[in-house]
Amino acid sequence: MSKIIGAETITKVETQPQGKIIAYWSVTLLLAAAVMLSGIGQLMQYGGNIELVKNLGYPLYVLTILGTWKVLGAIALVVPGFPRLKEWVHAGIFFLMTGAAVSHAFAGDYGFPIILPLSYAALNIASWALRPKSRML
Repeated sequence: MSKIIGAETITKVETQPQGKIIAYWSVTLLLAAAVMLSGIGQLMQYGGNIELVKNLGYPLYVLTILGTWKVLGAIALVVPGFPRLKEWVHAGIFFLMTGAAVSHAFAGDYGFPIILPLSYAALNIASWALRPKSRML
């Protein structure tokens, strides 16, 4: 007669280097703050947003659309869970920022109006690349 006294289960937990986690959160929080402030500014039609949109040839209601998506996207980046939603947010931010840079280039706004959205796109790529396994699909 055989008797099982106990069973041992070993779970291997993969940990990420502390530096990578710090880099991820630093970049992601900076990106989320920039996108959130930009979205709030657009929703409030604050500063030069009205002139900016008019100079690019877009209607003013674009500010409401972009501002709403930016605020929701910034929130989605920092809340836990929802890895598929985060993938969509990263894609959306990339398309939004590269589209902004191209719009400025076509309107003849060179320099800072092109560099700023491209720097946000670079932050977005860094945030996506550094994301922990729990935020991946």
